[in-house]
Amino acid sequence: MITEIEDYFSEGCGRCERFATADCSTRRWSRGLADLRKVCLEAGLVERVKWGHPCYMHANRNIVIFGAFRKDFRISFFNAALMKDPEGVLEKQGPNTQHAGMIRFTGNGQVAEMKPVIMTYLAEAMGYAEAGLKPPKEQHDLELPEELVEALECDPELARAFHGLTPGRQKSYVIHLSSAKKPETRVSRIAKSRPKILAGKGAMER
Repeated sequence: MITEIEDYFSEGCGRCERFATADCSTRRWSRGLADLRKVCLEAGLVERVKWGHPCYMHANRNIVIFGAFRKDFRISFFNAALMKDPEGVLEKQGPNTQHAGMIRFTGNGQVAEMKPVIMTYLAEAMGYAEAGLKPPKEQHDLELPEELVEALECDPELARAFHGLTPGRQKSYVIHLSSAKKPETRVSRIAKSRPKILAGKGAMER
């Protein structure tokens, strides 16, 4: 996966064989993604690369992350359970997502048209970050590390594969990630584990 932000907008995320080719989804949606980037920076967000995608932060919290696919591109809010969505524009990432937190675009010109709404939603999310607000933790049979929850929220393919694993294999990743003391180490382990999760394997399987 990429580690430099400019690489995403010029070459892609680096997760598949279409990276740095004319067929990469970021090429198709280049204008819309560039507009999204301008909106986030105009809102005062700090730009970083996480999980191979542009991630925008405020008050030391993740606010939104970008994604580009064959049929659409999107901006996804972290801590989606807090978002009020007065305009009814938020969608769920997939069937395993609990809360609607994504704005999906199917045309490059839609970002400019929706700029006022996007700015309002960003301001709302930034306000929660400044106040230190987080949604109440939901009860799960297996307590997932925060970094894994965030990775699953912004990567629908990974989420489908992870939720399709047996309980024992899911637990193996929780143990593997929880043994790391630093958040950046857990993020790195998730990135390295992604191919195994997609292959339906546990953390200790070859």
